[in-house]
Amino acid sequence: MQDHVKKQSKLMPLKAFNFLIYGTMVIFTSFFQLYLQDAGMNKFEIGTLMALGPLVSLLANPFWTIWSDRLQNTRRILLVMMTGTLLLIQFVFHAGTYNMVYLATILFFFFQSPLFAQSNTLTLGYVADQPQKFGTFRNWGSIGWAVVAVSAGLLIDQIGISRLSLLVTAILLLAMGTVLLLPSRKMPSATPPIRLRGFTHFAINRYFVAFILLGILVSVPNVMNNTFMSLYITELGGSKTMVGFAVFLSSFLEIAVLVLFHRFLKRSLATLIGCLALVSILFCIRWLLMAEASNPLEIALIQIMHCITFGGYFFVGTQVVSQLVPPVHRASAQSLFTLTWSGISAVAGSLAGGWLYQNFGGATMYNMGFLLALFGAIGFGAMWYWIRVQGHHPKTDVIEEETEDL
Repeated sequence: MQDHVKKQSKLMPLKAFNFLIYGTMVIFTSFFQLYLQDAGMNKFEIGTLMALGPLVSLLANPFWTIWSDRLQNTRRILLVMMTGTLLLIQFVFHAGTYNMVYLATILFFFFQSPLFAQSNTLTLGYVADQPQKFGTFRNWGSIGWAVVAVSAGLLIDQIGISRLSLLVTAILLLAMGTVLLLPSRKMPSATPPIRLRGFTHFAINRYFVAFILLGILVSVPNVMNNTFMSLYITELGGSKTMVGFAVFLSSFLEIAVLVLFHRFLKRSLATLIGCLALVSILFCIRWLLMAEASNPLEIALIQIMHCITFGGYFFVGTQVVSQLVPPVHRASAQSLFTLTWSGISAVAGSLAGGWLYQNFGGATMYNMGFLLALFGAIGFGAMWYWIRVQGHHPKTDVIEEETEDL
């Protein structure tokens, strides 16, 4: 009993780390756009800058994963990445020209964008003997995301958006301190490699291809909202506190929604695809409500739907991938699925959202998001009907052949 208590006390910094690292990132993702606008950038320039993150991550994630595997020390890699993030964010916030801002941001994203993946690897390494405990530690990240968002909004209203860098720096330094308190332990990266051989099977799997393309349609408007919601709130007269409150409402029920999906959702493919169609319809309703919103509080309350829409899409999507792809290719398929919503959709959403917002206004941007989600809902509905009538018959011979090759 004493050994268990002693072990848990040694891992207390891991809970604090998850809380603080997610708290650091929510400040950047939710308030950085307001800082850029205050510095004189227009919506399209902001969208272009934010699109750099997912582009840079395509190179940054495999780079840091390779080094994590070589050193077998995720803790050390994280400290290097956090140090680089800390130094480069000073250049991002204090660059004198737009060209310097873009250059500093590219370098910043190279260190910052893989932090979530490496933080999950760190947590998995410390709870390797009790993998069911991962969710407990990961939940502290969700709590940090919600609590820091609303607290930061209140503080920024007091100190001003121009001092945002001080707030990010302080929380990031605390996060680095918690990593230093963790006991040293060798651990490889848990990020699954993408096997290029598997892509030929993905390309001829019409169900998987349809799922990916429809998912991009649904994901792009979500990226538009994540990137420009804070600007939309302030444009309607909202404060930074209201921005933080909206982010808080978008995440505080997410854990409960995921638990309910895990416990009650049937795993049949037809049911999962039908669920994606329903989630897409909820996305349609959400973007219509955002387009019609007339005051900041309405926008904040609408964000409660994020817990169901994005949480449902992400959870159900991972289950669909497992159903559509043979076991030998599932790690690669899940990586590709993640790449579509955090890479392709993120770039397209930031660029298209910035252009629409700059030229036609926020309401038009959300109306376009409604149309994209509607096409996605129709597509998933047609896919559900087809699978329900025709059934889904995976090629088991491919599974056996690839398993033998391994």
